[in-house]
Amino acid sequence: MNSVNDRSRDIGEYVPAEDDDMLICRCEEITKGEIRRAVHDGMWTMTEIRRYLRAGMGLCQGQTCSWLVKGIVARELGVSPAEIEPATSRVPMRPIEMHIFAKEGDTDEE
Repeated sequence: MNSVNDRSRDIGEYVPAEDDDMLICRCEEITKGEIRRAVHDGMWTMTEIRRYLRAGMGLCQGQTCSWLVKGIVARELGVSPAEIEPATSRVPMRPIEMHIFAKEGDTDEE
């Protein structure tokens, strides 16, 4: 059985496929081919894929695409998707204007 952690093994060359232009991560517009290429470039975990391509970092935070990305990575590595550790989830961040912070520090009590 192949282990996802065994980076000494050869997974072969990247060979383009007919459906590589299929959009997988709609929020960040990442295709199946980009994910497959990233695996062959050495990105073997969901966290690495996320950092390398931004797949799963859009508005949905991977709720739509993470299982698709995981399946593609697993197929390229020849392992079960269950062996692929999920990426760490974080709360979406939004820019905050400075005047909002200034109001928090306002202690004018009348």
